[in-house]
Amino acid sequence: MATIIRNVRNNYGIKVRKCCLSCAFKDYLADGTRICTQHDNQEVSGRDKCKKWVMSDGMKNAGRSGGAVRERDTKEIILH
Repeated sequence: MATIIRNVRNNYGIKVRKCCLSCAFKDYLADGTRICTQHDNQEVSGRDKCKKWVMSDGMKNAGRSGGAVRERDTKEIILH
């Protein structure tokens, strides 16, 4: 796997790094090891990247409205 990293923007204008960390094909073993389901469950690091990269659903939805920023200690909503 190559380590060339490029960025793309999702539909909400959030910059997403094209790497295994943001890929829909990543999965995790019980011990926390990150693997790629497109490369025979090969162990990968978060910065690895390949030609099969597809943006994960979580990254597709980053920046979508509906969230709130809360104060860390009191959990009081600061921003909507």
